[in-house]
Amino acid sequence: MKLSREIKTGIIVVGGILLFILGFSYLKSTPLFDDSKTFYVVYDHVGGLQTGTSVSINGYTVGTVNDIRFKDNSGKLLVTFSVNKNFDFSRNSQAELFDTGIIGGKGIQIQPVFDGAPMAKSGDTLPSSIRPGLTELVQQKLTPLQMKVEGAVSNADSLLINFNQVLDDATKANLRQGIEGLNELVSSFQKTADGINELLGRNQSQLDSTIDNFGRISANLAGVSDTLANAGLGETVEQLQETLTNLSAVIARIESGEGTMGRLMKDEALYENLSEASRELDLLLQDFRLNPKRYVNVSVFGKKQKEYTLPEDDPAENQQPE
Repeated sequence: MKLSREIKTGIIVVGGILLFILGFSYLKSTPLFDDSKTFYVVYDHVGGLQTGTSVSINGYTVGTVNDIRFKDNSGKLLVTFSVNKNFDFSRNSQAELFDTGIIGGKGIQIQPVFDGAPMAKSGDTLPSSIRPGLTELVQQKLTPLQMKVEGAVSNADSLLINFNQVLDDATKANLRQGIEGLNELVSSFQKTADGINELLGRNQSQLDSTIDNFGRISANLAGVSDTLANAGLGETVEQLQETLTNLSAVIARIESGEGTMGRLMKDEALYENLSEASRELDLLLQDFRLNPKRYVNVSVFGKKQKEYTLPEDDPAENQQPE
């Protein structure tokens, strides 16, 4: 069967129209025969979101962005996107705008919620949220640091201004003089150190001899220590300790009044008797010195001994016992 030219022309025109419709739908990322659900979401800004960008759930692509336009005169943007009907979620699920890469690009991912609320239907407007990108996070972290750095720079500038005000010409001259004096002091120390090094170099042999002598002395001291240890110093110390213990016991007995020494120290009557006897012996010796005739009478020719007459100033008579 042969087709006429008119029929062929009609078929070609209809095919061209269909190809045009399919191509236009492809360029708009809108399938011609689409059975997906359409949702809306409102953002204050979309950060460069483009139509045809994929929409995902848990990282899996379930739809595309169909249209972006201003909602009203407020400047807010209304984003239209489609989602495959094979996945249901609550109408409280959020459509989150996020960065798809480090260097830029925006995408939409649905944060599905299953809270018992009615399921989202085609034509519903979902709640929106924006997740900060890497650039925004860095900016949020750097902003406080930038403010601190600016404050530190301002404080440093103020400090330098105050320091310059303090450092007048007289102060600067004093500082120069102080630094020059410090340099001279360091030079003097250096000369002294050089002199000490020269002195040590000249007397190196004497220093070595002195160190050797110290070594021999320490060795001798070690030998003396060993000798004392071998000589029974420990036993001597133990005997001395035992003697001190016995002496302490004797002193304790004396203090408690035991024995002759203890009674002599503690018995006041005995002390008074001894004191009285000492006094009377002193009087006797004094009287014997002053009046020897009372005690000794020597007669060479057998002369009759005279009877002793007590003198008036006899010390034994005049001195009364206390």
